[in-house]
Amino acid sequence: MTRLVDEDWGLRHGRPARLGKNPTKPKTRILATGNDAVRLLEHLYRHGTDHTAGPRVQALRQIVVQNYHRDAAGHLRRPTAEKEDEPGLPPSSRAIVSPNDTSARYARHGHIISWKGYSTHLTETCAPDSPNVITDVVTTTATTHDSQVLPGIHARLARRGLLPAEHLIDAGYTSLPHLAQATREHQVTVSGPLRSNPTLQHRRNEGFAQDDFHIDDDRQQVTCPQGQVSTGGHGPYPTSSPTAAPPIVARFTKSQCHPCPARAQCTSTAHSARTVGLPPRELRDLQLRVPTEQQKPEWKTRYAVRSGVEDTVNDLAHGHGIRHCRYRGQEKAHIQHVPTAIAVNIERLSGLPPDEETPAPRRPTAFQDYLDQREIPRLKSWRTLGS
Repeated sequence: MTRLVDEDWGLRHGRPARLGKNPTKPKTRILATGNDAVRLLEHLYRHGTDHTAGPRVQALRQIVVQNYHRDAAGHLRRPTAEKEDEPGLPPSSRAIVSPNDTSARYARHGHIISWKGYSTHLTETCAPDSPNVITDVVTTTATTHDSQVLPGIHARLARRGLLPAEHLIDAGYTSLPHLAQATREHQVTVSGPLRSNPTLQHRRNEGFAQDDFHIDDDRQQVTCPQGQVSTGGHGPYPTSSPTAAPPIVARFTKSQCHPCPARAQCTSTAHSARTVGLPPRELRDLQLRVPTEQQKPEWKTRYAVRSGVEDTVNDLAHGHGIRHCRYRGQEKAHIQHVPTAIAVNIERLSGLPPDEETPAPRRPTAFQDYLDQREIPRLKSWRTLGS
């Protein structure tokens, strides 16, 4: 290491390389960091140390492979996928976002909320005459879709004898198969916003949507609003999405769609034909009934109670630091999340105010201690003790 680490190295890496919101020369700094990482790997493999097969070195190698590639001239470049012959960045489910926790992932909700780490899903009671108590906590990878955790939540609540008669959930947790599964297996009514029709025509409120097609399950035929009968493709067919219902796929040919006077109201595709995906019979009534019920004032009043769990999430995040894990790995993060939820329950049941202790500042990293021991200059503006 003494042959590799000098004063310039200490100035570049004496603190974590964070770009911030308005970085100066970000491309130069990113490429410089990548070149230093490659130099470090080459140094370790050249000298044949016993640590080359260790988890830290392998994590660094994987991070370099995921974030850099060499062009035809042998120069290190960031993948952009703008050219067909260039590799792109890996999907979020595989990309390492933290060298300290290689199982943490990047996730985004909408255009505002984004984070690196894990997702915590909370279930709590909402009785009007008693404190709300957290009954289930599950920790998943950040890229896990919310609706995938719902069956597991119901299974755990069933084992504990804590299943509710009605489960109020966020829109991200709703899906036709899981709503039907909760009723069928646990007799739980799941209430949450559910789209009645996902087609482009329905979103724009123009043209023919799914509800305008008539399905004859006995004959395995679908009839369009203009009386044309599908020529084949009646399902249901399996889907790769765990949250989507297996659709009935109805296909109409060019010869059926091209001369149709209402073609513009039905499809905008260049080949002038249309393929329609429809839910199977057992989920069709549910897709029509649930959105209709959600428009009633009684349902909206009942569902408004769900907003209380947002206060719970805020309490755990800002009052108990649940987003700042003290451990690495999903399983250990879950071990932290469960006692944190228990602490919130104790506070609520005992009536004690939450603890607002200020978190202690970060301690110097092992590499920062290494630089200090050898009196190699480093930047000290990162939040550390004694800086």
